Amino acid sequence: MRGSDTMSESGAALPWQVIRQDDGGNHYRVGRYATQAEAQKVADGLDDRHHHQLYRVERVGQGAGS
Repeated sequence: MRGSDTMSESGAALPWQVIRQDDGGNHYRVGRYATQAEAQKVADGLDDRHHHQLYRVERVGQGAGS
């Protein structure tokens, strides 16, 4: 049993994620969020501060590699 975890393996509680793509084309998950708007706000803030990286919002399981 997983105790007090609020997120299932399918990510139902946090279905939106922010992905960072670096200059080498590698992808890294920055974080997971409850709403698309929340994830977009984080991605926009990161874009503003780290202009050399690409940040995008996607639904868990719906990314470019899926």
